Amino acid sequence: MRLDAHQHFWRYAPATHPWIDDSMAALKRDFLPDDLAPLLADAGFDGCIAVQAEQSTAETDWLLGLARRHGFVRGVVGWVDLRAPDCAAVLGEKAADSHLRGVRHIAQDEPDDRFLLRDDFGRGLAALEPLGLSYDILVYARQLPAAVELVRRFPRQRFVLDHLGKPDIRGGGFEAWRAHFRALAEADNVCCKLSGLVTEADWRAWTPADFVPYLDCALERFGADRLMIGSDWPVCLLAGSYEKTTAVVRDYLAALSSDERAAILGRTAARFYGIAG
Repeated sequence: MRLDAHQHFWRYAPATHPWIDDSMAALKRDFLPDDLAPLLADAGFDGCIAVQAEQSTAETDWLLGLARRHGFVRGVVGWVDLRAPDCAAVLGEKAADSHLRGVRHIAQDEPDDRFLLRDDFGRGLAALEPLGLSYDILVYARQLPAAVELVRRFPRQRFVLDHLGKPDIRGGGFEAWRAHFRALAEADNVCCKLSGLVTEADWRAWTPADFVPYLDCALERFGADRLMIGSDWPVCLLAGSYEKTTAVVRDYLAALSSDERAAILGRTAARFYGIAG
């Protein structure tokens, strides 16, 4: 089974998607399962993981509804306010739908770079593991030290790092990113998504070679069995088509063994998110 481990759906509204500014005008429209289905098929994917883009339980319920109606949406990474006193009860209610496979908070936008280490956030995070739910880490490279501390505090919790921790590829931020990325990879309860790289590069002038040092580092530190491909569609459209952006990883994998390719193209994601074949 091949899985796109990271993509989004939304019905666009300025009030609920304020992060889509004028520089992202291409994203100011609806993106729904019928838009994605032919792209997945053309790229040889059997399904996808839909990841939250709005911090509301209403969006989580909507994504779960899409997964129930569209078989290729194999799992949902939703949002629940982990800081709320009733978060354990809310998580239990949402997890009654087996399509909910994990939770994410858009920590990259929090003004406190150590937001992930807040006591109230940690209390909510502790409720995930008993329910079999994973946590997607979305941070910028400067916030990786907090992520490293987080995964050490919760050694039984399954984590996955989105977009390699968003290194500043456009600005040549490889060295600033690498040390903390390596430290995160030392925790065996963490996987990593090969996703979102094109939007951290120059949207109009990137080449596949720009990403090779980052992909090499990820493969060396995580190994194929802890890596998974993700398109970050439709956000990736800011820098290229679905085919062109996913080809960055697929072409890189050509030099690997068939077993390594199978892991990164689907097996890791299926194991991590508990997706049956």
